[in-house]
Amino acid sequence: MVADDREACSNGIVSNSSEAPSDRPGEPLDRARLDGLSTRFGDIRWVASTGSTNADLAAAAAAGAPDGVVLVADEQTSGRGRRGRAWSAASGDALLVSVLLRPTTQASDVGWVVSAAAIALVEACEVVGLDRARLKWPNDVVVTDPAGDRKLAGILAESVVSGQSIAALVVGVGCNVAADMPAGLPEATSVDREAGRAVDRFELLSVWLGAFDRWLARLDGGDVAAVRGRYRELSATIGREVVVETDEGSFRGRALDVDVHGHLIVATADGERTVGAGDVITARPVR
Repeated sequence: MVADDREACSNGIVSNSSEAPSDRPGEPLDRARLDGLSTRFGDIRWVASTGSTNADLAAAAAAGAPDGVVLVADEQTSGRGRRGRAWSAASGDALLVSVLLRPTTQASDVGWVVSAAAIALVEACEVVGLDRARLKWPNDVVVTDPAGDRKLAGILAESVVSGQSIAALVVGVGCNVAADMPAGLPEATSVDREAGRAVDRFELLSVWLGAFDRWLARLDGGDVAAVRGRYRELSATIGREVVVETDEGSFRGRALDVDVHGHLIVATADGERTVGAGDVITARPVR
């Protein structure tokens, strides 16, 4: 089951120089192809197991690590979902990756960096044969189906703050890849299951990094409108009847749009309401 939040545990980062992680048992990851990617992500590191890739890179950012470091793990031992939900996956069954960014965008646009990561993951899924992946607000990736959406991935960003500015942003992705899902999770799915074939994590990772780099370049150039437009195209939330749960309670309505800050605009019986990032716990069709 994927999560969109993680708790700090281990701060060690290990650069993989001589040994390759296994993507499927007996199938080593092709580091030569990863190292040859022509993106800002030139420093790709791997650990077999860690508490949290986000926590590791946040610590590295605080210690001065540069923009573009990528950390991939076969397993996370302290993964947590929003509001403390547990996260678990067998070693090698999920793409667990975080990237360290030194944003050049305005602080008000940093949220769109996370959206760019989500857009890139949907596009990467399409490349590997999964064309029904869409975005559930704010930054979950789901597979849409008339019977109900199935969660594929969650994305979480954590800021490293220096004074009044964001010194670094760590963007983490947890995406189910292997076809075998834990029992009792009918609302979760995987890339293998939906694509109808075994997709190795390297293939998904390399395509995602390339797409993410391209969308970040749009943001670097100030083209927030392009990211917002693509997000709206891929949204599984806009236009649907939803239930929104906030700290102040829940309400129903129709999701109308996302505004220029990425907040969800919902039409309710009492008028329009705008929900900021992190306030919506679930968004699903009303039954």
